[in-house]
Amino acid sequence: MSKDADAGEETDDVGVEPAVDADAATIADAAGTTNAASEENASTAPETQDSRVEREAAETPPDVPLQVRNLRKTFGGIVAVDDVSFAVEAGTITGLIGPNGAGKSTTFDCIAGALEPDSGSVRFNGADVTGFRPDQIATRGLVRTFQIARELPEMTVLENLMLAPTDQVGEQLWRSVMPGARGSVIDQERELRERVWETLEFFEIDHLARQKAGALSGGQRKLLEMARALMTDPDLLLLDEPLAGVNPTLEEKLLDRIHDLRDQGYTFLLVEHDMDVIMDHCEHVIVMHQGSLLAEGPPTEIRSNEQVIDAYLGGSSE
Repeated sequence: MSKDADAGEETDDVGVEPAVDADAATIADAAGTTNAASEENASTAPETQDSRVEREAAETPPDVPLQVRNLRKTFGGIVAVDDVSFAVEAGTITGLIGPNGAGKSTTFDCIAGALEPDSGSVRFNGADVTGFRPDQIATRGLVRTFQIARELPEMTVLENLMLAPTDQVGEQLWRSVMPGARGSVIDQERELRERVWETLEFFEIDHLARQKAGALSGGQRKLLEMARALMTDPDLLLLDEPLAGVNPTLEEKLLDRIHDLRDQGYTFLLVEHDMDVIMDHCEHVIVMHQGSLLAEGPPTEIRSNEQVIDAYLGGSSE
């Protein structure tokens, strides 16, 4: 009797095992279906702002400090910049050209923070700086100059440069007046003054250091403005027609300084109407026309581009 009971129990156990296997298979199938559904939902889920930012940051090459994507800016019914995208490689001089009204200055303003684009993005050193204030962008190392130099006319050339660097400890009033804290202010100003003299000598305007900035010639003001921009320790300089109104002697000096700085690792994006300057001094040229990107490439390619010749140069290549 006891053998029969044991046999019965063994038989029951053997009979249960297939049922357990069937249940496990059902659970596995359900899990597989759930995972497949989850993967499908993940692939079709809308991209969030954070995921877009992370993706764009990952797609930004380390040797491309400035990346403009699908930039658009309108003024009422006028489209000044229309879906413009381009990149500026590190350690290069890149030219931005186009006829009057092409949208070059508006593009510059959107990059530098003077204008906020309607859509699109501006990435600098991997970070999205779209819509940032000019001072916020400048402190990140993206600095611009203007077609008409904006010096402080009643201050000397030296004083103009002394004011340029950011985060000066002397800007904090208490450090300037408290006897125990003045030492750090004096030390930093001494270091700054040495940098200013080095910069003045580099641009060959050290002989003008004590002159009022408002008394300088147009070309000298352009040299001063670039020197002042350099004092902010930028990574990339946006130069808006740096040679406008400059005599040939100072023009050559200014171009020499740009090349020297490029050799030191600085990056430039410049707007210039002088085609010879662009073709002779830029490694890469971006052409805009009627707010849109018309062409881009090396100068030799742009020089022979039929669309550029028709839209910008207004003639035939033959």
